[in-house]
Amino acid sequence: MKLPPFLRVPVALCVSTLVFGAGVASAQTITLYTSQPNSDAQATVDAFMAQNPGIKVEWVRDGTTQLMTRLEAELAAKAVKADVLLIADTVTLESLKQRDLLQPHLSAERQHYSADLYDPAGYYYSTKLITTGIAHHSAAPSKPQSWQDLVTPAYKNLVAAPSPLYSGAAMLHMQTLVNMPEFGWGYYEALKANQAQVQGGNGGVLKAVATGTKPYGVLADYLAIREKAKGAPVEFVFPQEGVTVVTEPVAILKSSQQPAAAARLVDFLLSEAGQQLVLQQGYIPARNGSAMPEGFPARDSINILPLNAAHALAQTEADKARFSQIFDAAQ
Repeated sequence: MKLPPFLRVPVALCVSTLVFGAGVASAQTITLYTSQPNSDAQATVDAFMAQNPGIKVEWVRDGTTQLMTRLEAELAAKAVKADVLLIADTVTLESLKQRDLLQPHLSAERQHYSADLYDPAGYYYSTKLITTGIAHHSAAPSKPQSWQDLVTPAYKNLVAAPSPLYSGAAMLHMQTLVNMPEFGWGYYEALKANQAQVQGGNGGVLKAVATGTKPYGVLADYLAIREKAKGAPVEFVFPQEGVTVVTEPVAILKSSQQPAAAARLVDFLLSEAGQQLVLQQGYIPARNGSAMPEGFPARDSINILPLNAAHALAQTEADKARFSQIFDAAQ
């Protein structure tokens, strides 16, 4: 799969603990802020603990947008708790880099990654590829093949989608579509007119589709494909126009008091063992030469929609405001 330029340059809380880090001073504690689903975060914690005894990690899980709101409040109070961020997109981390809030780490694992997938100075690294496409209930009357299908009369009041005010992947998805001439803001206005339910995160969309409450949904690939493998009545479609992608990058905050311990976590996520865990969890690993998870098409057959990341970064607040105006949503 050929990656677009935007990956080169700008894209209820749960707390747990783990111990890791042979060779690092004992009794160190770092805090991870992550947008991973709780089960995946726990699995990552467990695998890391098995390889790295000796360092305690506390982790907090929420949507990327909500985590950034939390981080901004901590920055304002001069009381930043996070050491490591593992969130949806590189655009968000690029914005933190530009504000001098990240510290670089030149991981030796970077040699196994395309240069498109990490910051050249080591400020952040992509850990997986997550596309956003269309999910539908197996018994849904229509089988969507295009993003435009969702705004037609046959889908009125039957579509669910995550909110860009909560989900980082949804934010990037929106910023991609609204800057393409065949979509634009008119597409989101059409979704609203077609009574699409746009709120919360991907988990709520999956539940709505799987139960048939909303038989169609805008959803991250791994959720639909993974749940289908478990027997859920859910199908996933890569729309004919293409899909958007986030890469769940990891970064170390400049304010971290435990940079060596934080770097150990980054290295694990990028390592062969860390990427094998990504594959087992049903994601497309970012590391070169990795296999594709079961249920996915060939990597080079997935068409990625283009995003002007610099423009997206500059327009983030305006885009949030425009979305809120269309959907009457509070920021």
